[in-house]
Amino acid sequence: MNSIDLHDGNLCPEDIMRYRKAFEANPAYRVALNAVTKTSIKDVAVNRQAVARNNHTFSHIVKAGASTSQERSGRCWMFAGLNLFRMAAAANMNLEDFELSQNYLFFWDKLEKANFFLESILQTLDEETDGRLISWLVQSPIQDGGQWDMFVNLVKKYGVVPKSVMPETESSSASHLMNDRITNKLREYGATLRQAHCDGATLETLHGQKSDMLVEVYRMLCIHLGEPPTEFEWQWRDKDKAFHRDGVLTPHEFFHRHVAVDLDGMVCLIHCPTLAYNKLYTINYLGNVVGGHSVRYLNVEIEVLKSASVSMIKNGKPVWFGCDVGKSFDRDMGLMDDELFDYVGLYGTHFRMSKAQRLDYGASLMTHAMVFTGVDIDDSERPRKWRVENSWGEKGGDKGFMVMTDAWFNEYNYEVVVEKQYVAPELLQILDTEPIGLPPWHPMGSLANAACDVPAIS
Repeated sequence: MNSIDLHDGNLCPEDIMRYRKAFEANPAYRVALNAVTKTSIKDVAVNRQAVARNNHTFSHIVKAGASTSQERSGRCWMFAGLNLFRMAAAANMNLEDFELSQNYLFFWDKLEKANFFLESILQTLDEETDGRLISWLVQSPIQDGGQWDMFVNLVKKYGVVPKSVMPETESSSASHLMNDRITNKLREYGATLRQAHCDGATLETLHGQKSDMLVEVYRMLCIHLGEPPTEFEWQWRDKDKAFHRDGVLTPHEFFHRHVAVDLDGMVCLIHCPTLAYNKLYTINYLGNVVGGHSVRYLNVEIEVLKSASVSMIKNGKPVWFGCDVGKSFDRDMGLMDDELFDYVGLYGTHFRMSKAQRLDYGASLMTHAMVFTGVDIDDSERPRKWRVENSWGEKGGDKGFMVMTDAWFNEYNYEVVVEKQYVAPELLQILDTEPIGLPPWHPMGSLANAACDVPAIS
């Protein structure tokens, strides 16, 4: 350590002079200053070699439809889930492409989250109002984010419908104002229930009040999103021009007849190096459907995620996954590469945090869910890069499809959902154990707590 007097920790003139001299001693820093003060940091730091070596060709491809768009909402997890289903439905109905209604599940997710929040309030009536738990619960009770098990809850309880049956609305595509109004009401309801408890109301009375509150939430959701159908007439013309009419169906009947995906045959794997491997975890107070599936993660080594995902894709099946999309990513190029930007050369300093340290110190967390629809395998049977179906429309990448290098997967991918048949039996046995509860603010819960998952990409 140098001999400069640090005084009481304050910056002194001698410190500033030393910093100035260190900066001015290297002409490269002046060049960087001139460039970055006039041009985007990404454009200055982009590594052209990384750009040149990546392309949109893959050794294994899964059939996918045209890009979908969640617009200005945080529904990535829901779009990704429905994108898993839609090509199965298209194949079952002999269609070239198909899209399911995201707005339909969005409606039910909002109503269920409102009920889940109010039930959480009733479970925590004796917690301090300014304590961390209550502060967390009221922060964003009806956010757009979600997790795989929450998606499964919705499909099992409400089924699915074609997009034409319940199309998008202004509020489903731009959810901020709707969320703001309903959040305002839910916080009011939370305060009302907690005050009634302080005044001596019984739990039975409080549940009655909660039921009346949800009548108003349902009304608000109908005004913003439309009223979801209980049944609909379904007919279509397939890609061979043949006409089909299937009569009047409920959303459950449509799912079982035309989608027919085995939701119970799926398992959610995560790679979180801050937690013990080969253990089952859950996030306390995270969910949507009261009485439904709790969020459950099987934490495993990164190679387990990759092996299962590769096997799925080789068998023509897409893979739902969750990652930190904002890291080393260029949206226009549709490229996720941990060497995409040469910040070391630009700043003259290395960025050395490990994946575990980034999670522990808030430098990374799950922000976005998408679908793997391809992988490029080298001659040694190792993945080189992954094809990604996003839900931000056709702009960027290859008409909305992106490339993720395998090195990026290692650093910023946290979760995949795969069929159980692609996971070792000894790991599947862990699913029968009691999950370890993590606090609701744990980084592995961040995807479901995101207000919007279209970040300012860095």
